[in-house]
Amino acid sequence: MTTRLEHNVADTRFEIYIDDTLAGYADYAEREDAKVRDFHHTMTFPEFRGRGVAGAVVGFALDESRSEGFTVIPTCWYVEKYIVEHNEYADLVA
Repeated sequence: MTTRLEHNVADTRFEIYIDDTLAGYADYAEREDAKVRDFHHTMTFPEFRGRGVAGAVVGFALDESRSEGFTVIPTCWYVEKYIVEHNEYADLVA
């Protein structure tokens, strides 16, 4: 089983693929003037639930956002929960 994480800039989301099948994503809206990403929705397709898909894609999204100089707004309940449970991302919250 292979896992691939990608930043789909055109669709403003971070995606996770398992064996080349889209397994989930984290959508965001970007405010370029303020370098802020508002993560408003996280989705894991039913057949991939229970495998840590959402956590993997959100962790990747937060790491990439940090490396690109963005702060984040965790509008999505899952992203908010992830940040609370992974305190190393608390400094990213706008």
